[in-house]
Amino acid sequence: MAITISSRSPWLRPLAAAMILAAFPLAGPSLAQDSKPALLPAPVTPVPPLFDKAAIDTALGELDGIVEDAMVRTGVPGIAVGVVYRDEVVYAKGFGVREIGKPGAIDPETVFMLASVSKPIASTIVAKLVGDGLVDWHDPVVEHNPDFALSDPYVTENATFVDLLSHRSGLRTGAGDLLEDLGFDRDYILARLDQQPLEPFRATYQYSNFGYTEGGIAAAVAAGMSWEDLADEVLFGPAAMTSSSYRHSDYLAHEDRARIHARLPDGTWVARYDRQPDAEAPAGGASASLNDMLRFVRLQLADGMLDGVRLVDEAALVSPHVPQVIPHEPRSAANRAGFYGLGWNVSYDDEGRSRVGHSGAFNLGTATNVLMIPGEDLGIVTLTNGRPIGVAEAIGAAFFDVAQNGHQTVEWISFLGGAFEQMDAAAAPAVDYSDVPADPTPARDLDAYAGTYQNSYYGPLTVSASGDMLSMTMGPEAAPTTFALSHFDGDTFSFETIGENANGLAGAIFDVDGGVPASSVVLDFYDVNGLGTFTRE
Repeated sequence: MAITISSRSPWLRPLAAAMILAAFPLAGPSLAQDSKPALLPAPVTPVPPLFDKAAIDTALGELDGIVEDAMVRTGVPGIAVGVVYRDEVVYAKGFGVREIGKPGAIDPETVFMLASVSKPIASTIVAKLVGDGLVDWHDPVVEHNPDFALSDPYVTENATFVDLLSHRSGLRTGAGDLLEDLGFDRDYILARLDQQPLEPFRATYQYSNFGYTEGGIAAAVAAGMSWEDLADEVLFGPAAMTSSSYRHSDYLAHEDRARIHARLPDGTWVARYDRQPDAEAPAGGASASLNDMLRFVRLQLADGMLDGVRLVDEAALVSPHVPQVIPHEPRSAANRAGFYGLGWNVSYDDEGRSRVGHSGAFNLGTATNVLMIPGEDLGIVTLTNGRPIGVAEAIGAAFFDVAQNGHQTVEWISFLGGAFEQMDAAAAPAVDYSDVPADPTPARDLDAYAGTYQNSYYGPLTVSASGDMLSMTMGPEAAPTTFALSHFDGDTFSFETIGENANGLAGAIFDVDGGVPASSVVLDFYDVNGLGTFTRE
């Protein structure tokens, strides 16, 4: 590694020196037989492999027990786990069942919904186009997809593939997700992202599925085909990932597929839902078997090679694997920062090794995780058919812990399970609409609330009164959703939220201050970014 510091810019030297030191992890010098320290000619970088085959064998020997313990303690119905080491699949097993209460065991060919593990697959697809010269990571996406638009013209004109795939476009976390929950399709959702408020461009990290989807779709437009066909042509076909797809219909067509499972308040599991993620396909719509995902991990660890064939340009695949943005600043200077690449989380462990990974999570019933230490040529894939409670992440963390230390040093299931519980608690509604006032103000005659209300983002809302019952209907015209409205207090009613982001009861607050009938209604669940006011026609 050659490093030059210009003598013409002496003020740069302290900064350059600091950068040089930061680039090299500190390593203790080797000791000669006379115990006199021997100096190395230069710091060693990257960190050389620290694991040997014996360490990996020890971790593999513990892996069955790690998975089985997780299943006993949590009840997750089915799990598939696989390990790649030095370009070989050294472990691939299924545990449990595809659907609780029914026969059909999980095996390495069982197809799972991947949720956000779709993102690193998507960035690999875009990397293929970058390597082929069709697009560049730093191209403004609007140059390839003229339909792309956000609320700030400057961002629209300048947002690149890197910006969208690293979640630094300014689109807020979850932007567009509630439209998807209502059943709107991809075109409808992407066409309305220009109504979403933005955080500072390139200065903030906000996890946006549909911002990420915009990046994938722009690449597909550049290639002149649909996203789904592009994935088949440039990755799934060449990599022989034969069960992988970005089409939900393909997942449903597999007999050997894992049903998704929700967790009930009493801790039991039920296969209650289907999750239709086609609208956000690049960000969350992929499905694949464990065997396919192990081929994908081999491709990543081999820098774009698979079975001796170059599938993705090595230089193009660097950008997804390296830091592009800091999601959250460390709490203090003593803490390490974490980073996000392009569809990958990137961190550095105590030994200075890069760790690259990503989780996938559908609250309706799937949780997945891929974790790699590229410098060790080591990766683990964990796929589950239960909602996210930290199990997928805990299995990967425990495996690496044993490889590092010979045994687990952290109670990973409890530790990560607690973190997921905190995230669930943070998503609870601000108002507990189940706690109805003991002496509520009566509602007006229900006809005061009935009528059609307009909203440029969510579309029309129809409120209907029938006897002593009030309801509202919204969503795509071909398949709208009707919500029962229950009186809470005064001109406020409650309704049960639906979809991936559902969090219990929400409020419909009617404005009748100007006299009846009501002039507008705010749905607080849908008002997260100030877009939830519906105005009477």
